Amino acid sequence: MKQIIHVAALLAITGTMHVTLAQAPGSAPVQRASEGDGSTLFGNNCAGCHGKMETAPAPAMLRKMAPERIYQALTVGAMANQAKSMNLTDKQLRDIAEWTGGRKLGTTEGADAKDMPNRCSGVLSIKDVTSGWNGWSNDLVNSRYVKNSGLSSAAVRRLQLKWAFGLPAAASVYAQPTIVDGKLFVSSDTGIVYALDANSGCVYWSFKAQSGVPTAVAIAPTSASNPKLAAYFGDIRGNVYSVDVVTGEQNWKKLIDDHPLARVRAALKIHNGRVYVPVASLEEPESSSPNHPCCTFRGSVVALEAATGKQIWKTYTISETPGPQKTQAGVPFLGPSGAGVWGPVQIDTKRNAIYISTGNTFSAPDVGRGDAIMGLDLNTGRILWTVQDEAGDVWHTGCPQGPPPPGFPPRSAGRGRPAPGAGAPGGRGPQPPKPPNYYCPDEKQNPDWDFSAGVMQYNLPNGKSLLIAGQKSGMVWAHDPDNKGAVVWKSDISRGQIVFGGAADETTAYFGMRGGGIAAVNLADGLEKWYTAVPPQESMSTHAGISAAVTLIPGVVFTAGLDGMVHAFNTADGKPVWEYDTTQPVKTVNGVAAQGGSIGSAGVTVANGMLFVPSGYTGFQGGQPGNLLLAFGPPVD
Repeated sequence: MKQIIHVAALLAITGTMHVTLAQAPGSAPVQRASEGDGSTLFGNNCAGCHGKMETAPAPAMLRKMAPERIYQALTVGAMANQAKSMNLTDKQLRDIAEWTGGRKLGTTEGADAKDMPNRCSGVLSIKDVTSGWNGWSNDLVNSRYVKNSGLSSAAVRRLQLKWAFGLPAAASVYAQPTIVDGKLFVSSDTGIVYALDANSGCVYWSFKAQSGVPTAVAIAPTSASNPKLAAYFGDIRGNVYSVDVVTGEQNWKKLIDDHPLARVRAALKIHNGRVYVPVASLEEPESSSPNHPCCTFRGSVVALEAATGKQIWKTYTISETPGPQKTQAGVPFLGPSGAGVWGPVQIDTKRNAIYISTGNTFSAPDVGRGDAIMGLDLNTGRILWTVQDEAGDVWHTGCPQGPPPPGFPPRSAGRGRPAPGAGAPGGRGPQPPKPPNYYCPDEKQNPDWDFSAGVMQYNLPNGKSLLIAGQKSGMVWAHDPDNKGAVVWKSDISRGQIVFGGAADETTAYFGMRGGGIAAVNLADGLEKWYTAVPPQESMSTHAGISAAVTLIPGVVFTAGLDGMVHAFNTADGKPVWEYDTTQPVKTVNGVAAQGGSIGSAGVTVANGMLFVPSGYTGFQGGQPGNLLLAFGPPVD
């Protein structure tokens, strides 16, 4: 804060004080800011001293502290008067504390599985790691297509709620639930990972990570020669974990990027004794503060040894190290930077390759790696090829977005992220005045049309393959992995953003649209087959659209919306099959007071004749919070 005080010492003193939080642990969730708002508040109000004065601890030190200690210092401790003088609300103080501490407040009471009334009897056991849905997708190619789901179209029409699990401390689930051999693994933004029984919802164990866990949990052997299973996941501080599947005890923890704003947002992939980790960053929203020099982060993929966490290789999406640059007006900045990997990697065992999609560049120059599809060698990480689908997307949150390129409709038609202050869902409100030396790129496009979803692989009958990627512009791209990633076709759906991705069967790809609908695209040529509008339910009309990834079984495609509705559609014509409102009151099996909210990142998980849905998401999409995990199945005849 703007006061020369050694906050670390003060926090140590105030850490023993008791503070009654406005929200009691286990109660229904209250409204939270988006993932980036706490970062922006910290930058505008705190970064002027922290990291720049010897007497004010650097942000890296503050991020090692619990959010409760930081909140105490801001409300009843040494920083309370300073926070009051800056007219910060309690909600803003919470956002700063939760952003700095890396998880929500109040995550300790009632969150441990040992304290829950629905403990499972016996010890967790997994015999078949191939049975179910493991990680972000049930396969290495990110198809999110379950051929043997145990559900028919007729059974989907009769789905009913089997049980509901309430995440304590108003935790939200941003990641895809994993189902392996009847055991369910789910992570939360409080940093707690739970192991449950998929049929009953009873809880085996819980594990508390250093900070929030936004990734799906992947279950795999610790090595090719050791059948012992581990659960692998990452957190928003750039850590990767290996946890014993049976006991929930930590095997190892590895910091895979020392950039202070690095995060593991997308799910890990485990293959042949290696863990493949995509790395993204929140430097983009933090750069909206004049106190943050833009920009030094570079996206990457890291390969780790599954047994030990030892790094095997690391490949940056931007090879050049950020260095001093100047705009045309002479404003200094650091670049090139950005091109984070927000979606899961895709593994091609036939070509011994990894395919990734990248986000926008944060600072110039545009070196052709942002908004791109890249191929990497599976063994060494060497870049095989790069194809940039959207040039000139150099942008960070504090700068205005440029007009759409020629031939594209204006943003009012649903394209791109709303500009800061636009007031639309996901907008960040009015930005503070920027000093004359504030960096914004010279490029005039800056649409923020990056790839936030991963790449899907579609294998043609003739042995060739296509790499399918949905872009936030609403464009779907098909690339040829055998021709240096050359573009085969592109399809402009033009009904809003594609955020967390689609699913694909033998002939068709399906994408949920931020504008409010689902589209089916022919994989052979990119032609649209059908489109079904999905308006929000009336009670959640301010949370419209679909940003969560879709899920597919033979004959049925599932969507989950920011309005909290889960829908099932016929894949042949897009006609509705089934729906459920996850915001309605339910009783939880673990006795935690909970409610559903928006569904904005992870989609539906299908396994062994059941459907699993996390409800409650704020993220970058301006969603309604919630803390529920719901399990559905057809009635027993």
